[in-house]
Amino acid sequence: METTTQVVILASPGMGHLIPLIELARRLALNHEGLSVAIVTVSADDQPPSSSSSSSSAMNSLPKPITHIPLPPVATHDFPKDSKIETRISLTIKLSLPHLRRVFETLLAGSRRTATLVVDIFGSDAYDVAAEFGIPTFMFMTSTFTLLSLCFHLLELDSIFSCEFRDLPEPVRGPGCPSLRGEDIPDPFQDRSNEAYAWVLHHSKRHRKLAKGIMGNSFLELEPRVIKVLQEENFQCPPIYPVGPIVRSTSSRSDDDHLCLKWLDEQPRGSVLFVCFGSGGTLRTEQLRELAWGLEMSEQRFLWVARSPDEKEAGGKFFSVEGAEQEKKGETFLPEGFKQRTQGLGLVVNSWAPQLQVLSHESTGGFLSHCGWNSTLESIVHGVPMIAWPLYAEQKMNALMLVDDLKVALRVSPDPNHVIIRREEIANVVRCLMQGEEGKWARKRMGELRDAGHEALQKDKGSSHRDLAELVSTWKSIPRPRLC
Repeated sequence: METTTQVVILASPGMGHLIPLIELARRLALNHEGLSVAIVTVSADDQPPSSSSSSSSAMNSLPKPITHIPLPPVATHDFPKDSKIETRISLTIKLSLPHLRRVFETLLAGSRRTATLVVDIFGSDAYDVAAEFGIPTFMFMTSTFTLLSLCFHLLELDSIFSCEFRDLPEPVRGPGCPSLRGEDIPDPFQDRSNEAYAWVLHHSKRHRKLAKGIMGNSFLELEPRVIKVLQEENFQCPPIYPVGPIVRSTSSRSDDDHLCLKWLDEQPRGSVLFVCFGSGGTLRTEQLRELAWGLEMSEQRFLWVARSPDEKEAGGKFFSVEGAEQEKKGETFLPEGFKQRTQGLGLVVNSWAPQLQVLSHESTGGFLSHCGWNSTLESIVHGVPMIAWPLYAEQKMNALMLVDDLKVALRVSPDPNHVIIRREEIANVVRCLMQGEEGKWARKRMGELRDAGHEALQKDKGSSHRDLAELVSTWKSIPRPRLC
């Protein structure tokens, strides 16, 4: 009888990292015989209950070949005050390594053959733990290969320039990447004096040097230039495996009867703009109101997932997914009479909507999104053109690719002072996507990209299916490691 080969996946905190890793685990366990998966999750002692609840809900949907191993929460009292997302995630994982070591000791004493560890971009410190047991580690890029190329390129720029990258006289362009203006460079690279920059640099160096291979949630037709560059021998990069698009197959909640789906059933085909900024994105109060006015002025149908504003951070909900009861206060920030004036034309829901069902609904004709990579891929898989409204992390770079390179999205622009996106701009772009010629072209291009993504996953002939099967074959051939 063939010994079961086990893959261990270490997931960073935050639903944006956890969801694609869960779906990778699902694809590995259900599509490859003789393979089991253990997902190891980390957490911090100051995480709100809502965040733990969301993670648990996602984990409860796992099929039997996948086991969940939650590590004990780490203490955060020594974390730097006002530390950024990248710093908090990195420190949480680093402090969890002793617990991860004990997990490996337990797994290696069992009957299953633990073949490999898979980490995401923030998990590079786990390479050392896996190496203690002779276990090779692979990285899974939950964002784009374009971001990966930029991270590797900035390793070189870091040693050449002392100024901020946004102040360079020429746009920054990673190998195979579009040119980036200063304001489009991902957030962690905007301030080289911040600890978040040091952490991303740290992870980039270690992945380039220590990873046995790098999987990416992308596919050849989506990022052809950068994938080709990364696969060239002279680039000095670990082997690259495009295995996407990997998106959720089902929602983590049983919400087929959600109010918004019933409302969508009553709308004309392709007439509704879905407005949602992901699990972590937030707007300031003034911007929230301008968005409301813009949607009203556009006179287009909309379904808006409205969340309470955050005056400090665009990613203010990254570590917490608040429930609808907590979010009801968000309605008080909408313009007076907004819901009454738009009744019949639009629907506002609090906190959460079943995004997969909304994007796959025939009434949905557009998606106003923060351009988080999970949401972007879900829009691509369902062929829904987008309005790009990036908020934080690498989302501005994603927006640039969607608008200028792939031409499947339109983009809203802030006022000349880069302070706020005005209602007139919002209304105009919404009308262009839903009714204009630019929207028709974006819809056609998105349909072509949807078909290409579907082809990439086809058994035997699809490029992404083939690359993942090659990796699984490699993992199954790895000898059983021994306890130290």
